[in-house]
Amino acid sequence: MDRSAILTHIREQVETLTTSGIPEYEYIPLHPKPSPSVKAVCEIMKLLRKIIFPGFFGSAREAQPDSIQYYTGVYLEKLVDLLQEQIDNSLCFEEDTKCDTHEKATGLAVAFLDQIPELKRLLATDVKAMMDGDPAAKSHSEVIFSYPSITAMLHQRTAHILYRLHVPVLPRIITEIAHSETGIDIHPGAQIGEYFGMDHGTGIVIGGTVIIGNHVRLYQGVTLGAKNFSYDEAGLPMDIPRHPIIEDHVTIYSNASVLGRITIGEGSVIGGNIWLTHDVPPFSRILQRKAVQEDK
Repeated sequence: MDRSAILTHIREQVETLTTSGIPEYEYIPLHPKPSPSVKAVCEIMKLLRKIIFPGFFGSAREAQPDSIQYYTGVYLEKLVDLLQEQIDNSLCFEEDTKCDTHEKATGLAVAFLDQIPELKRLLATDVKAMMDGDPAAKSHSEVIFSYPSITAMLHQRTAHILYRLHVPVLPRIITEIAHSETGIDIHPGAQIGEYFGMDHGTGIVIGGTVIIGNHVRLYQGVTLGAKNFSYDEAGLPMDIPRHPIIEDHVTIYSNASVLGRITIGEGSVIGGNIWLTHDVPPFSRILQRKAVQEDK
């Protein structure tokens, strides 16, 4: 096939892709507006990681007493500038009218800046939770540097702040970056208390209306999900509370599925491979029956 024939085929497909009346194409609207940059968001998270965990993900010089304030200031300034731009793009992404969102984006970036000390405090409690609950952990430094649960919570707690500030799109991008890196899928809307630990972590799924108390520990493969959905008059699923409430000091072992707007009471233990769709009183033990060996 010569070049002219190839170009003819290209023109035919351009016509189909841009002007066709294929009904399904209406579900992919044109988007002639700025979009958030995943690359820029990754850079924001790298800066935030350096700010919260000085010296672990940059040079040792950044954590020295005589230079930590300098580097923290430099990184915060870069962070705010990048974040303002990405919030601006996110607001424009969802706007139906012209994109005049710069001033609002600046205010939201500064509001996020003011939340970073609390973000650092909460992540410190997550580090301690992992250290205290995992005999294989040799130091707080090892947990910070290598545990996927800390990466996932850095992203989720960051995304949750932006979610509560009503920044569109960006929170979901942040948690999906962590999902790709760690295999841990936590919606930015999930409310998670202090000293939260995820042992191993792979395959954990936490829905958007989940509420988790303090000192909660999950093992790999746990799902805190919805049992079913309610639909509006247009037949679309409604975003209403539909995920579990996990009270303080609860442990949920591997591959358990806790579904629906149910409450797992304080101090309870949910065993592995459990399918749970009802409330559990405080200090309960929900376990599978022991395996029975039958003699031949």
